[in-house]
Amino acid sequence: MSCGISMVKYILFIFNLLCSICGILLIVFGGLLFSNIHNIDDLRTQQVPITMIVLGTVILLISWFGCCGAIRESYCMSTTYSILLFVLMIGQLALVIYMWLQKDKYLVIMGDVVEKAWERRTRRADYMDAIQISMECCGRTNFSDYSFQGYFPPSCCKDTNNCRPDTVYRRGCKAAFVEFWDRNSDIIKYAGLVIAAIEFVGFVFACCLANSIRNYRRRADY
Repeated sequence: MSCGISMVKYILFIFNLLCSICGILLIVFGGLLFSNIHNIDDLRTQQVPITMIVLGTVILLISWFGCCGAIRESYCMSTTYSILLFVLMIGQLALVIYMWLQKDKYLVIMGDVVEKAWERRTRRADYMDAIQISMECCGRTNFSDYSFQGYFPPSCCKDTNNCRPDTVYRRGCKAAFVEFWDRNSDIIKYAGLVIAAIEFVGFVFACCLANSIRNYRRRADY
């Protein structure tokens, strides 16, 4: 192969390493999100971190597939890789656009999660306790929501064995929960755009490499 195509091959290899790192970061960030909310038994709160972990795993696998195709100079593997990367990029952009357009609606849903947990606390307090422990908050609006019962649940304090008015968490859980998702949704969106841009560059290089491999083999047959 020519020097230019060899350079494309190694550039594609480096891009796939970058995509692999992005995939690992998605898995780590999704895992951190999930660790904060895994005690909250509501699928709506868990679908974002689970999606990030799955997406990161898929990116990691496809990236290693692309690395092998580039190093081995395989037309079949390079073509398959470019198709998979294009499909992944489109799906990822669709997810980012959805989160961008539906952010306010999603934040309302997250607020409703706290409302329902608060309403069900008399029958099943573990939902509200899980939110209070994860978000370090107390009550639906603030800690005064528990004033009617004369004491605070242990989940409202860091020291669960000594929960007093002077040690209780001050902020309410609804505001804390919505703020948590508002902050992290922006990180997810911009990270998704950066990863999609890297994937697009990798897609272009993969197509160039696959086309060059095919032309090289055709000339070698004559």
